[in-house]
Amino acid sequence: MTRAAASLVLVLVALSSTFTKYVPKSGQRIPQSLSRGWGDQLNWAQTYEEALFLSRSRNKPLMVLFLLEDCPHSQALKQAFANDDEIQRTLDEDFVVLNLMQETGDQHLSPDGQYVPRIVFVDPSMTVRDDIVGPYSNRLYTYEPTDMKHLLENMKKAKKLLKHNEI
Repeated sequence: MTRAAASLVLVLVALSSTFTKYVPKSGQRIPQSLSRGWGDQLNWAQTYEEALFLSRSRNKPLMVLFLLEDCPHSQALKQAFANDDEIQRTLDEDFVVLNLMQETGDQHLSPDGQYVPRIVFVDPSMTVRDDIVGPYSNRLYTYEPTDMKHLLENMKKAKKLLKHNEI
């Protein structure tokens, strides 16, 4: 009987480790208030200027999220975004991330208007990638909770364009 119980415990431990959330290679990080719930284990830039500097110095693309705390669309997107382990892993390893609750002075970050939620990619040369768009023609840089695969493909495109520009 104890052997069966021990086997059951081992199976449960194995299953629980399979379904745990993504933990960065450097280990568990202390949640940051800068994440605002979009990925507490990610290292978020504090300002747009800092994000541009980090992008350039680390040669990583920058992902800028525009959101509002009281916007139901932003909240729904945040839930899907934060719970997608592949997005969280890719951001942690390959991107500089910034989320903003107000517009910046850089008009290039709103190529088709100022709305939330909006996700824009910037490459290390400080070029806003207005060619990496979401699935909607009326708001090119917005995503909905069901669009996480499209967002992940756009993240891969931003990484691929970075490698292509290095050649």
